[in-house]
Amino acid sequence: MEAATARGSVWEILPRDVEAAGLAAAEAGAFVAALRSAAGAASGGGGPDAVWAAVAAARVLRPEHPHALHQLVYYSVYAGWDRAARGPPPYWFPSSIDTKQTNLGRLMEAFGPKLLGSSYKDPISSFHLFHKFSVEHQEVYWSMVLKEISVKFQQEPKSILDTSDKSRKGGTWFQGAVLNIAECCLLPWPSLNRTDDSTAIVWRDEGLDDYPVNRMSLKELRSQVITVATALDTMFQKGDRIAIDMPMTYNAVIIYLAIILGGFVVVSIADSFAPQEIGTRMSVSKAKAIFTQDFIIRGKKVPLYSRVVQGTSSKAVVIPATGGLLEVALRNGDMSWKDFLSCAARRSSIYSPVYQSVDALTNILFSSGTTGEPKVIPWSQLSPMRCTADTWAHLDFQPQDIGCWPTNLGWVMGPAILYSCFLSGVTLALYHGSPLGRGFCKFVQDAGVSVLGTVPSLVKSWKAGNFTEGLDWSKIRVLATTGEASDIDDNLWLSSRAFYKPIIECCGGSELASAYIQGSLLRPQAFGAFSGASMSTKFVILDEQGTPYPDDVPCAGEVGLFPLYFGATDQLLNYDHNKVYFDGMPIYNGRQLRRHGDIIQRTVGGYYIVQGRADDTMNLGGIKTSSVEIERICNRADEGLLETAAVSIKPAGGGPEQLAVLAVLKDRSAPYDPNLLKSKFQRAIQKNLNPLFKVSYVKVVPEFPRTASNKLLRRVLRDQLNQELPNRSKL
Repeated sequence: MEAATARGSVWEILPRDVEAAGLAAAEAGAFVAALRSAAGAASGGGGPDAVWAAVAAARVLRPEHPHALHQLVYYSVYAGWDRAARGPPPYWFPSSIDTKQTNLGRLMEAFGPKLLGSSYKDPISSFHLFHKFSVEHQEVYWSMVLKEISVKFQQEPKSILDTSDKSRKGGTWFQGAVLNIAECCLLPWPSLNRTDDSTAIVWRDEGLDDYPVNRMSLKELRSQVITVATALDTMFQKGDRIAIDMPMTYNAVIIYLAIILGGFVVVSIADSFAPQEIGTRMSVSKAKAIFTQDFIIRGKKVPLYSRVVQGTSSKAVVIPATGGLLEVALRNGDMSWKDFLSCAARRSSIYSPVYQSVDALTNILFSSGTTGEPKVIPWSQLSPMRCTADTWAHLDFQPQDIGCWPTNLGWVMGPAILYSCFLSGVTLALYHGSPLGRGFCKFVQDAGVSVLGTVPSLVKSWKAGNFTEGLDWSKIRVLATTGEASDIDDNLWLSSRAFYKPIIECCGGSELASAYIQGSLLRPQAFGAFSGASMSTKFVILDEQGTPYPDDVPCAGEVGLFPLYFGATDQLLNYDHNKVYFDGMPIYNGRQLRRHGDIIQRTVGGYYIVQGRADDTMNLGGIKTSSVEIERICNRADEGLLETAAVSIKPAGGGPEQLAVLAVLKDRSAPYDPNLLKSKFQRAIQKNLNPLFKVSYVKVVPEFPRTASNKLLRRVLRDQLNQELPNRSKL
């Protein structure tokens, strides 16, 4: 619903408008009276933002109300809002009382007067000063924050940050520290009120949506992790790389922690990949074995083990998706989960974790660059600390919370949510099934989820199916979203499911182990926008000549990160790290900026909107991939093709990027059917790359624009399509 369809002012809303929006006639008059009463409480010079704040606080709008009613009120309140002059309209506002109970607010109240002196006032008004302090005094900030989460060093670091080695552009962090980060996840922690009896994981299997939620205590989790680590010791050498390609079940979490506890390295592979992509990742990571499932349960049984068999000859340990028995025959050399666990039976139940330096390799993740081979991204033991600290500061993870973020260990959010929960004393909630339907939404209710992470495509599915109808999401206090651009109206729907709780937008990457830009509970939030840089993080926006814009000027350009970024990679295992992230970036304040690749806009009012990638990397459904990967597959989809170009386009109304494929035919006079070509591209991509990618638009053109060196100008194609497609009713 566009703002233009609203009546122009909340005061002009009449009972008949409310009825037209779906509310029963008997309730319409009382609703309008309550709406005007709340809006009137904000009068006396208050603008639309004050009116909306008052309406939301009074809970005039309720989750059970039709979405059309929420739209009517929100867009009416902000009908006269000038985005060009004022920036995005805020929908959530921090409370001066509540902010002092947040993690960051408590830290600021305790240390703000000492660190900031007389300039410190309170967590809201002094937030920008404290953020600046965290950037300029990172040693102080990180020494404070890491005391707030369950990180136990076997050998304390000699220093927090050492910048003496100029070859390490990002600095040397926690030099000399020794620990096992998986062990830290499994220990009782009194300051976090975490005991052996605390619930570590809650979960439910798809199809059992009316059964009680399952629970696993910290003691039970630790025991099972030790069993798996013990079995690993009978089969592998310390330091071996072992892959996980399966849904994020409690077994996957146990395996992940066990690999790291035992001194091995996790290779994270998403369960949606085609066999060829599984094989590529097994090969470039040099993985010795792979844990997987016979099937994936997504309403129906989707084969997984068979894809692994096609993709790699490495040894597989196969877990049954349901029940205790496998439903597939194993090839020679592979092993059932039951037989694997039996390897630990003859060993002692006492287990000694492998303690390593803080920069030891623990996890290999993958991210597509602008070439066909994925970047192999190493996570050290610093990476979990970073993602946990950011979740602690920005999503306010607290020990009483139950955190849920439907994802996969093959994507950065899998390890990130795992560590963020266990290192913060938060219960991890897992749904063994599809997160797209009502079953997942009911699990959120039944598990008592208080912090819920999403990606926009999930929200679209929940909203389209009205899957939260009749459910109580009132225990949610913080929402979060990442992976792709948010749709404003979808976020209006999402926030309204929990009485307009804040949605913290997050944007980062595997190589950063966190988000460099995200929302904060100490600042007002606007739909589809970020409210600032992450704590201890600074970035600038560069113009086309690579010159930074002033920090307070609305602008758009490529982001340049300050390189002293705790937890970020300082190497890639198959690419030149310096070339990928630093070559060609300008020097700023005496240090070379780090490339991330995003184009971002800073609006009036100091909000940020990510506008896409500076290179030819696309973000499809929350998964980053390259144009080259898609073109490589599409070029073989039809023998009449000369070449293809894959670009992402943004819908006129906002929302996630969509995939367009342009084609040049060998015989340019030959007839063609664009719908048939689209179907061929779709089948080829689903079979050979990723079944989640959808081709939204296909166009045949006579030739592609190129540089003098014959480089394809995808950005020109993207701009042309973005101008052309708004005139179409639908992609």
